[in-house]
Amino acid sequence: MPFDPDLMRRYDVRGPRYTSYPTALQFSDEFGEEAYREMVRISNEEPIPRDLSLYVHLPFCQEACWYCACHRSITRRSDRGHRYLGHLAEELHRQAALFDPDRKLRQLHLGGGTPTFHSPAELQGLMNAVSSAFNLAAPEEREFSVEIDPRSVSEQDLASLVETGFNRMSLGIQDFDRRVQEAVNRIQPFAMVADQVEAAREAGVGGLSFDLIYGLPRQSMEGFAHTLDQVIELAPDRLSIYAYAHMPDRFPVQRLIDGDSLPNAELRLSLLTLAVDKLSQAGYEHIGMDHFARPGDPLVKARDQGELQRNFQGYSTHAECDLIGLGASAIGKVGDCFSQNLTEIRQWQKAVKEGRLPIARGLVLTADDRIRQHVIQSIMCNGIVDARQVGRRHHIDFWTYFSDTLPALETMATDGLLTLDKDGFSVTSAGRFLLRNVAMLFDAYNAPAKGQQRFSRVI
Repeated sequence: MPFDPDLMRRYDVRGPRYTSYPTALQFSDEFGEEAYREMVRISNEEPIPRDLSLYVHLPFCQEACWYCACHRSITRRSDRGHRYLGHLAEELHRQAALFDPDRKLRQLHLGGGTPTFHSPAELQGLMNAVSSAFNLAAPEEREFSVEIDPRSVSEQDLASLVETGFNRMSLGIQDFDRRVQEAVNRIQPFAMVADQVEAAREAGVGGLSFDLIYGLPRQSMEGFAHTLDQVIELAPDRLSIYAYAHMPDRFPVQRLIDGDSLPNAELRLSLLTLAVDKLSQAGYEHIGMDHFARPGDPLVKARDQGELQRNFQGYSTHAECDLIGLGASAIGKVGDCFSQNLTEIRQWQKAVKEGRLPIARGLVLTADDRIRQHVIQSIMCNGIVDARQVGRRHHIDFWTYFSDTLPALETMATDGLLTLDKDGFSVTSAGRFLLRNVAMLFDAYNAPAKGQQRFSRVI
């Protein structure tokens, strides 16, 4: 797999991950419940309404991981989780009532926080509420996934989750090096994870994903190499290799990390290079950015067939679903709008108890947003932009509309990141590590004065 460390250094800037366009920084509190209801109505009236995807945010964790930048609440009180699920069921039924009942729910993802903070019985109750409120696609047509903290489940819990209907599980690994785990307050031995992987497979999980992080305190080439060897031994179907973003001013828990123990820029790049080399040698295919999958995985097939989708959970196999966000801080996308729920749990609960949809902010895409969203989604998912196809769909002349991007695209072509001609451009294998850089050229909001400093570095 082509991978040029020198090129990566030159393009290592800050920028969005483009799980949405426009990004959440552009959401406005002028968008509320009334606007959202109208966008759902329009979505229902489309000639062929989209299938549905559901993201459920479960924010509770028993203890804090010091690298975390998620919306979460630290508690050991199970009653708080139980009350939260009660309000969630109310919101779920209120949302479901807005959508035509013949629209099928094909995708569901429980994220956090730690979804497995809740007992298997509680998650079964949540799934019962989902199945009673929505029209579920046939089992072979749906992807129901749950994020797993290996420290919070037993082998029997994993079997119960499969019985509940989850056919995909994502395990937060980060690093198996004990020194690194101690430095981020997340101790989970390899043997424990190996037992859980075996139990999940025996229970019938259709797909296992691992999350790793490079750039964590105390990481070394030797230690991370050993972690990668152990990961390859466990053979997950998918892997995400995220870059740690140290932003203690935004995320106070990160102040508990010793900044002097963080890898410098050169070591970070070496760690990423190591991961790419080892995963490539092990037969994993690069999907895009920091995502890898085994040959034959549905993500690989979706990429090859041009059906890959990118949303707030990363890469997805089901393109063009309307995404409903449930729970505090959850983000949804219905038709041409984005919406985000109230972030603070008590405020979210108060809105639900009052019979409201707990929407705090969002936006309706402009015509320019839709054009740029189309281009950026094509870059992030397929690495190809067909200028003629974009022009026909949006009634524009592509190269006139985006004339300001041409000098930078030509430079990227010279650098070997993409091939460029009058019909559009395609990203090369080396360029797939820098998809964010290519996409930024088409981002009308991407400027330092408008929040650039709030984004993570590309490497």
